[in-house]
Amino acid sequence: MLKIVAVTACPTGIAHTYMAAEVLESEGRKLGVEVIVETNGSIGVENRLKEKDIKESIAVIIAADIRVEKARFQGKPLKEATITFGIHHAKELILGAIEGRFEIYDHRD
Repeated sequence: MLKIVAVTACPTGIAHTYMAAEVLESEGRKLGVEVIVETNGSIGVENRLKEKDIKESIAVIIAADIRVEKARFQGKPLKEATITFGIHHAKELILGAIEGRFEIYDHRD
């Protein structure tokens, strides 16, 4: 099964963080893709992504309105979007990952 890792986060960290996580996971299941989501909400980081999951993933989706630490995604196809875009366009983001439309992330740029 294909695997995508994602990070969702917003400044207040209440509803939108978890809504985006739920939609990404749900749309992934519909498309036959495992989406593992790290949330950065009002109580801090939950479900921190494991190095193994990042390594095994085909891509990274960041749906966030706050800064997310990205160096750990070096060399992975990565797409950043707003939290609202992540909620309303999760399927589009996942299809972009599957179809290889994300740019390779280089934290030195």
